[in-house]
Amino acid sequence: MTTNYDPIAEQYKRSKQQPWRTFVECFTLMNLVGDPAEMSVLDVACGEGFYTRLIREQGAAHVTGIDLSQGMIDLARSQEVQHQQGIEYVVGDARELPDTNQFDLTVAAWLLNYARNRDELQAMCDGLARSLKQGGRFVTVNCNPAQTFPNAPSYRKYGFETSVLGEWQEGAPIQWRFYLSDGHIDVENYYLSITTHEEALRQAGFREVVWHAPQLAPEGLQENDEEFWSSLMESPPMTFIECVK
Repeated sequence: MTTNYDPIAEQYKRSKQQPWRTFVECFTLMNLVGDPAEMSVLDVACGEGFYTRLIREQGAAHVTGIDLSQGMIDLARSQEVQHQQGIEYVVGDARELPDTNQFDLTVAAWLLNYARNRDELQAMCDGLARSLKQGGRFVTVNCNPAQTFPNAPSYRKYGFETSVLGEWQEGAPIQWRFYLSDGHIDVENYYLSITTHEEALRQAGFREVVWHAPQLAPEGLQENDEEFWSSLMESPPMTFIECVK
């Protein structure tokens, strides 16, 4: 996992405000989360706590956010100080989650795509499974392994671009460049196939693995028409996965 979020934490937080993240990413992921009322929820790779706070606001009984970046956790904790929601934020690695089996739901926005190979992916999946009760669910938004990124369309009008560094093969780096009002930031993901993901998830102990296509919120069509959204929806760079332990 090579992207260091500490120096870009504030900029990455602002990238969450891009319309595609609101009307596609957030809309689809929160629909998969469903009603978390009375649940104990773990948000892995929580960043500055964007989804952590949303899940708490939706009625989760207890929410914990964990992220590898101290800078991201500092931002999350500062939000908690200003708007106290009873959320616990900790610095930690998804690959080293303890065998608690305590959470009803584990969520991860953009986590598995940082695995550079099957071993790293397996370690992440094992950690996620360890966090969940039997019958618990894991939901995630992930870089789309069904997308052949060298042939992907331009996503510039949505506020970002993707490019592939080197040969298109397992472990190939995928660079995401987010354009902001004061410049841009780069984030590096890695390509691993659908088969590799499914094998790792099932080996970790997930008995159901379901892939979901992104959905567009109706509000998205109030700002832009279907033609505007067509490149993103027809050649999505992101996908959503739902698993049951």
